[in-house]
Amino acid sequence: MLKNIITTISCLAFFTGCFGQLQPSWKTYGQLKTRPAKHIKSSTWSIGGETLDRDYTDYQSYKKYLGPLGAKRIRLQAGWAKCEKEKGQYNFKWLDSVVNDARSQEVQPWLQLSYGNPIYAGGGDAQLAGGIPSSPEALMGWDNWARALVAHFKDRVFEWEIWNEPDLGKKFTAEDFADFYIRTTEIVRSEQPSARLLAMAVCVVSRLDFIEPLFKKLQAQDKHHLVDIFTYHGYSANPDDSYPGIEKMRALVWKYNPKVQFMQGENGAPSTPKAITIGALREFEWSELTQAKWDLRRMLGDHGRGIATNLFTISDITYAPGDHMVGVNSKGLLKTNADKTVDRPKMAYKAAQHVFSLFDDQVILNPSVKLHSNGSDQSMFSYQYAKNGRSLITIWQSEARPSDNYAPKLTTLTVEGGQFKKPVLVDLVTGKSFEIPAANWKVSGTGYIFSEIPVPDYPVLIVDKSILKLKK
Repeated sequence: MLKNIITTISCLAFFTGCFGQLQPSWKTYGQLKTRPAKHIKSSTWSIGGETLDRDYTDYQSYKKYLGPLGAKRIRLQAGWAKCEKEKGQYNFKWLDSVVNDARSQEVQPWLQLSYGNPIYAGGGDAQLAGGIPSSPEALMGWDNWARALVAHFKDRVFEWEIWNEPDLGKKFTAEDFADFYIRTTEIVRSEQPSARLLAMAVCVVSRLDFIEPLFKKLQAQDKHHLVDIFTYHGYSANPDDSYPGIEKMRALVWKYNPKVQFMQGENGAPSTPKAITIGALREFEWSELTQAKWDLRRMLGDHGRGIATNLFTISDITYAPGDHMVGVNSKGLLKTNADKTVDRPKMAYKAAQHVFSLFDDQVILNPSVKLHSNGSDQSMFSYQYAKNGRSLITIWQSEARPSDNYAPKLTTLTVEGGQFKKPVLVDLVTGKSFEIPAANWKVSGTGYIFSEIPVPDYPVLIVDKSILKLKK
């Protein structure tokens, strides 16, 4: 009891407010400047632009928010059924307008080949968890569309993902999908030999029984070259709980092909209560604050492990009757109206902007710097800035799903190595930066000790001020 009272008093001594967002009473330096994609040379960040193939979102409404967000890539679903409504007749105009506009904002599209097309008998379903094409006529139709799609976009699109969450399908086996994947990627490479091939957008990372048959067949046929990147989803209420399963999945894939890279291909949290949202994680209560916290934890948990990330998604998605689910999936960074136009950016949009603007190709993981904390249940990673070698550290409390009301834990962090001249604390939800007082940090041998640093349940930065671009 006494310990709790002392902790509360200590917290109040450092904060104007202990709950929800970080509000230290330390001197403020300014707000992080965000950068549009045009001003970022390179990064590993992608944003989801899914379901345009089924008209569940409106690109024309959200496109003005795309470039300013700062992600360098966008995931798009090419939609066989939307492109081919009459056999042998392809309409790519709707997708041309999206691809061309995204590229004009220096956001590079990557295309997913999916779903089925009911104009063919055995053509599968044009929805999540539907069947793949199975009849000879439907497979020929798929082959022709895939070939035409790649031929049409090969001067503008260079990465191709095959299907979406095939492990949810009940109408085909893992072996069926492996054959389908090999068939499709050979068509892609025949039209674009330099194409980067993405397999296999699995929903559940623990479905090793679904993943392994593909790699067994690739090995047996000496076709390892047909997978460049393995994409996966895997939603978890606490994003930090995802990684043991991801590591098992990576170990399995690398057993067959150690050259395969990994990308988290779709993940994000809802922003509304469970009575409203649909889709993954709908069984929990959410708010715009907890969405922002969750997204930050997943993004920087991936980034700290060297995994590229596609944040799901830019706009709320309104699923129509007849699909896998019906209603509004509120994982968008943009809140939408009933007509799918954009109402406004959410808190998570600004949070993502802060990450995308700061963590470009100049911020490099530096595992040689060792981090030790007196706290428990914390995630932390060390980086350095390529231009001057100065340090950046991410740290957050990871013991539970993000909360609307969370008292930051006062933490002593020992850094072995690194370079700090003027360390700053940055809140990635708000973008605010704070001076770390001289009393709260010191040089110790070849490293540093930071004391009584407030660590909330979402990532904050201890970073040298020279790395930051700030506005008052």
